[in-house]
Amino acid sequence: MKAFVRGLLARAHEVPKIQRKVSAGFGCVTSPPPPEKGLENLTVADVLSTKETDVATWISCRTNDTVFDAVKNMAKHNIGSLVVLKPGDQHYIAGIVTERDYMKKIIWAGRSSKLTKVGEVMTDESKLVTVSSGTNIIKAMQLMSDHHIRHVPVIDGKIVGLISMVDVVRAIVDHQNGELKRLNQFIKGDYY
Repeated sequence: MKAFVRGLLARAHEVPKIQRKVSAGFGCVTSPPPPEKGLENLTVADVLSTKETDVATWISCRTNDTVFDAVKNMAKHNIGSLVVLKPGDQHYIAGIVTERDYMKKIIWAGRSSKLTKVGEVMTDESKLVTVSSGTNIIKAMQLMSDHHIRHVPVIDGKIVGLISMVDVVRAIVDHQNGELKRLNQFIKGDYY
């Protein structure tokens, strides 16, 4: 009897490899769903995996471009910021230029966007708030909120991506919706 109880206890702690589901008299074997990440384990890399991360396809500018051309590029692509790359290098960031930079440093200051270079108004890399791909998205959101910014470059030695507050909020909402769906399935008994 003791051996039987020990066997049951040992099996209770095993993770099932497959689950069986019988439907209309036919048996089918399905794999269990992959374990879900909790919100505390969701990282910037998870957000980047849903975005285009090939540096060659990014919409960017250079320090010697005019602010007029940079803003025209932002308007054309309906985006609020551009990564400013170092001259001659696709992987190292010189800074970031945003709509806010344009408003404060060009419009409010009465400067000409056609005569001003991006390098004169951008946020320089030395003052840039950045995250790494391993940063938790809640931490990334907190950084963005604390610094009143909407776009953060992702740097892992070199630039690997750019995330926005919208990207982070979307990831959190998607995660919460998935969690809600799983809880509803559990309550209904549809979790097998």
